[in-house]
Amino acid sequence: MAGKAYGRPSSLNDKVFTYCPGCGHGIVHRLLAEVIDELGIRENTIGVAYVGCGGMIYDFFDIDFAFPLHGRAPAVATGIKRVRPDKIVFTYQGDGDLAAIGTAEIIHAATRGENLTVLFVNNGIYGMTGGQMAPTTLIGQKTATSPLGRDGHYHGQPIRMSEMIAQLNGVCYVERVTIDKPARILAAKKAIAKGFQNQIENKGFSLIEVVSPCPIGWGLPPDDAYRRIADEVLPFYRLGVYKDTDGRE
Repeated sequence: MAGKAYGRPSSLNDKVFTYCPGCGHGIVHRLLAEVIDELGIRENTIGVAYVGCGGMIYDFFDIDFAFPLHGRAPAVATGIKRVRPDKIVFTYQGDGDLAAIGTAEIIHAATRGENLTVLFVNNGIYGMTGGQMAPTTLIGQKTATSPLGRDGHYHGQPIRMSEMIAQLNGVCYVERVTIDKPARILAAKKAIAKGFQNQIENKGFSLIEVVSPCPIGWGLPPDDAYRRIADEVLPFYRLGVYKDTDGRE
């Protein structure tokens, strides 16, 4: 009899994902769970979630989680890691959380070189609260709070968080990936694995930005939302390694 070719990672529980059709969080959750399983760190890992759609992550994982106030995940993760340096600690954050209300927390955790792994899911919009403009919303993109499209002079320019974080001396690794195609999904998994391996080896702060779709927030069918990533989003948020102290800069 042939062996089993596919199965649920043990780091995921049996609950069915409740995300909207086409949402990227389910893909990122799967990759994260596979990495945790393959590194054999499930019993030693603590996640720190955020306020937003992806904050439901603790419902789906069979690992310990903390759920702090909006934007404070890096601060809480810092406290957990300093009290329990033997644990593998990661944050899971969205663009409204990490790049808006939590900007100070992520910058200072990064510049201190905290030995943490940060997963930053960037879909360029506030998905849970009604599709408002986020710090990473593209110029011209229509949202609930920019119905005529984001205006760079009026609303300001989108923030490229990976490029900014990569400039800080305490950071060991920053990479931007996406999940719009199978090959890029595999590349995203490798980046997530590297971020965790860096922490295991006590190398310092790692951030993996995942460009992800929000079909409902974007007002698009799922297939069009994934096409939009390649056509409109990646020309501004370019994929690649922005810092790697192992020499891949």
